[in-house]
Amino acid sequence: MIEQITRINSVVNDAVWGWPALIMLGFVGILMTVLTRFFQVTHFTHWVKHTIGAIFVDKHVTGHTKDLSISQFQSLCTALAATVGTGNIVGVAGAIAVGGPGAVFWMWLIAFFGMMTNFAENVLGILYRKKGTDGAWHGGAMYYLRDGLGGKKGLRQVGTVLAVLFSFFCLLASFGIGNMSQVNSMVSNVQSAFGIPNFVTGIFLVIAVGAVILGGLQRVAAITEKLVPFMVILYLLGTVIIIVTHLSVIPAVFVSIFKGAFSLRGALGGGVGAGIATAMKMGFKRGVFSNEAGLGSSVMVHSSSNVKEPVRQGMWGVFEVFADTIIVCTLTALTILSSGLVDLTSGTLTAAGEAVGSSALMSESFRMTFGPAGAAFIALAILLFAYSTVLGWSHYGATACHYLFGDKSVLPYRIAFTVIVFLGSVITAQLAWDISDTFNGLMMVPNLIGLLILCPMVMKTTKNYVDRKIRHMEVKPILSIWPEIQEMQEKAIQNAVSEEDAE
Repeated sequence: MIEQITRINSVVNDAVWGWPALIMLGFVGILMTVLTRFFQVTHFTHWVKHTIGAIFVDKHVTGHTKDLSISQFQSLCTALAATVGTGNIVGVAGAIAVGGPGAVFWMWLIAFFGMMTNFAENVLGILYRKKGTDGAWHGGAMYYLRDGLGGKKGLRQVGTVLAVLFSFFCLLASFGIGNMSQVNSMVSNVQSAFGIPNFVTGIFLVIAVGAVILGGLQRVAAITEKLVPFMVILYLLGTVIIIVTHLSVIPAVFVSIFKGAFSLRGALGGGVGAGIATAMKMGFKRGVFSNEAGLGSSVMVHSSSNVKEPVRQGMWGVFEVFADTIIVCTLTALTILSSGLVDLTSGTLTAAGEAVGSSALMSESFRMTFGPAGAAFIALAILLFAYSTVLGWSHYGATACHYLFGDKSVLPYRIAFTVIVFLGSVITAQLAWDISDTFNGLMMVPNLIGLLILCPMVMKTTKNYVDRKIRHMEVKPILSIWPEIQEMQEKAIQNAVSEEDAE
């Protein structure tokens, strides 16, 4: 049965991750960047100031609300919980092992344009979200596909079908990228570092995951806003220490990255041109696996934020990709490439690298600097990273399930999601990653179609924000496509301004 699943998955994976899909992914990012006039560069200080820079100075960013929405900081942490996972450690190592150091360059490139893809997703997510009968916000790619793309003349049925397909693929993806592949990496590393059998760790994770996700989004957000900053800072501190100890090698590392990106022959051999193609494909795939820009996944939690301005939440999306790939993945790559486990001249693994295998490159890099405690730390880091990813993705799957089957389906989904955690602890690692790749690609296609058709709305909303907030022009804000929500948010903004003036 496993062999049959592997064969079918291989065929589908080759189709959804072929060059047409990758070119479309890159094109959407480039298009959004051009239409917003390189917002991630031209307004760099603005989005930094109003995202990570506002955490300690703006109470509206971290303040908890009395309704069922979550704070902007909680939405970021939950989104980062879903993206900062094994892709940042095992995924980067795998990309380097197959595509050579050059894969890192293509990971950077897809992340640079992916910032604006994620920005566009979150802007549309806020514009098209609705409030449910329970008072909670409901938003995501399925909503802007149905109401945005479907609202175009002659595209009503197309939008409805794409929304259903996206939700169905998201439901499947939550069991792959958000569950089995993460759990598999967790149990493998725990067994390697501490000798604990996979099924024992699997049982523990079933309990640990179920205890949180059965409490809904508010409980997930409450855990991730404490866990994510702690685990990211600790992990980055470790990588910086290793990089500093190998500082003399860093120039050669960057040379290998840029040379490898345009090498005609791949790290694993192949004909002329195989190097660029392999490095590009691995960089794109692992970059998207890491930051999820283009999948339409994180918008489901960003849409639950208490934010009023669509572009403000879009900026959190820019920071999310920046933090995940430009910072975390880069430091992972520099740590591995400076460790001596990769031959910087040929781009292939050294004898030591081959001995430990691609999945253990980061663990070995830490062990070489910190001893056995380093390997144990990476096992713990992967455990926390992957655990937080599972929590974040449980919300994505629940949102898709709610869209497809209604309120009553959410609890059964969460129970099934918890049970499948155990399955992820006993299947083979390669199959878990291959299934995750496939589901990622299937989600990506309908979402990118929606972004392409709705890009004028993103451009219009961004220009409106820039005119008001940066150029200080008197312009009516664009906050929602729904008149009643537009009016409600305008009043909320006016009340907030009045409160600040009173203070």
